[in-house]
Amino acid sequence: MLVTTRAIVLKTIRHGDRTVVLKAWTERSGLRSCMLRTGGKRGVSNAALQPLNRIELVLDEHPERELHPVRELRVERPYTRISLEPVRATLALFVQEVLYRVLREEAADEEMQQFLDEALEAMDSAPDVRHFPLVFLVRLAGHLGFMPEPPTPGEDRFDLREGHFTSGSAQHGHTLGPPLSLALAQVLGADFAEMHRLTVPAAQRRELLDHLLLYFRMHRDGLGELRSPAVLHQVLG
Repeated sequence: MLVTTRAIVLKTIRHGDRTVVLKAWTERSGLRSCMLRTGGKRGVSNAALQPLNRIELVLDEHPERELHPVRELRVERPYTRISLEPVRATLALFVQEVLYRVLREEAADEEMQQFLDEALEAMDSAPDVRHFPLVFLVRLAGHLGFMPEPPTPGEDRFDLREGHFTSGSAQHGHTLGPPLSLALAQVLGADFAEMHRLTVPAAQRRELLDHLLLYFRMHRDGLGELRSPAVLHQVLG
């Protein structure tokens, strides 16, 4: 059955001289693995398959198959600034690496799709992206089911294992101190449209990003160690 769907490129894996396996998040069906031809007169250009490209696919879907042939592919909404600005290009590598590791559901998810649309648009066009990785991870955690709970009066430490703020350190040791917990509380109150108002210092942003990635590893199997954060720390300061 031929189906048309918006999609986001997560990764491509070379399968032959002129064929690749495309891992994509699709609006219609969630995570999909697709087979397509590249190069030549009838093949898809490599430029169209760059990570996080927003595309439209025509798939020949068969419920019993793991790989769905791509009949047509076009770039739906090209980015305007990511390819021109090193900071945004590094953000794209980070977002791609995270999404490829954590998106697994093979079913439509309207709320996740809306979140991804907003995140990718902000990554490309927001005037200030210094706090983007923090807002992205916090909001993504919410859509994956482990959104940090905001603090109540007197709670000045965040328990990474339990996912909520406390008034003292936990015995397991995975507790953020008051300065980082306050920074996290700020991030919890912001969305992509408001992230330019955040005032978390650069050193705290770097440290909080590392702790949020640890938080993901505690609550979502398969994230593992990422390569992009080290570069992200350098370009964001």
